[in-house]
Amino acid sequence: MATPLRQTILITGASSGLGEGMAKVFAARGRDLVLCARRLDRLENLASTLRRAYPRQRFLVRALDVNDAQAVWQVFLDAHQTLGRVDRIVVNAGRGGASRLGEGQVGDAMDVARTNFLGALAQCDAAMRLFRQQGFGHLVTLSSVSAVRGMPGAMATYSASKAAVAVLSEALRNEMKAANSPIRITTLMPGFIHTDLNAHQAHKPFAVDVETGSRALVRAIEQEPGVAYVPGWPWALLARLLKWLPASQLPGAQASITTAAPSSTN
Repeated sequence: MATPLRQTILITGASSGLGEGMAKVFAARGRDLVLCARRLDRLENLASTLRRAYPRQRFLVRALDVNDAQAVWQVFLDAHQTLGRVDRIVVNAGRGGASRLGEGQVGDAMDVARTNFLGALAQCDAAMRLFRQQGFGHLVTLSSVSAVRGMPGAMATYSASKAAVAVLSEALRNEMKAANSPIRITTLMPGFIHTDLNAHQAHKPFAVDVETGSRALVRAIEQEPGVAYVPGWPWALLARLLKWLPASQLPGAQASITTAAPSSTN
């Protein structure tokens, strides 16, 4: 089946990192974009830059906190009503930086889990609701190679939340396939890409810059696979190896070996 042209694309978390990077790549390919994030000032700056470069295309800006499920639906619906259709929704908004579990800072981990999974859940619900109403669409979720295996230390909550996103996406994909629906679901599994999200990680093997990673993500999205490891080389292979790697060799393992001093109970 030929891949249809997705002219109108909504991207969450578009104010920085991979969201901003993908927006620039899609704009260069002639697409109309709906740019969503909490930081409205950064979105406006991005949209202004894109409008100057591509004056014939449409760029909408919408402030959005993906942890507000009702706001997610309203923004998605508004985008549809304003542009007449939304062909593709990229569920990109997320966060990292959780503390290692057992250090008395579970609030950080809960914030990561809330944004990365419950926020993604709200976006997937709104996207599927919209796509069912219009009868077509392409839902793209950003999981992570770290979802392949439970990562130790500070990556534990992040990898768990991204695994949940991958399973949720698989469930929706299976549902659409069983119904022979024109709605397509793609799960992206990026490897290490240098962004603010992972700046705290000291060692990122085979990491690429945001521009390279964003181009690779867009190439994968345009092909509309069920699952794609990005960049394909070397992560399609490394993802398989991760399943068999000794726990002591997993990313974050060395940092987790050091035992933190116990918190004071006074």
